[in-house]
Amino acid sequence: MSAIKPPQPAERTIKLEPHQVLLRPLVTEKGVHRASRNNQYAFQIHRDATKLDVRAAVESLFDVKVTAVRTQTRKGKFRRFRNKMGRTADWKKAIVQLHEDHRIDFF
Repeated sequence: MSAIKPPQPAERTIKLEPHQVLLRPLVTEKGVHRASRNNQYAFQIHRDATKLDVRAAVESLFDVKVTAVRTQTRKGKFRRFRNKMGRTADWKKAIVQLHEDHRIDFF
């Protein structure tokens, strides 16, 4: 009797380079507080990037050790321009926690 195997994740057609995964750091008051107290940093990331992609990108670009990655998909907001309603783009956010011995100095 053969065992049932779980489905394999689908192969991605796109391979992101580290500089393509991290789009920009999110420098906010809350982010600076997180960086100083909890050693956590927030980035806007590519929408197709996974947690493993983010971990590899941060470790290679900043030469640090990552302990945890949390991601969020943020929905765009409705905005009015003159008489028309529009919507900003959806985007993805990652909060990266570093090992206690490492820091990123751009905040």
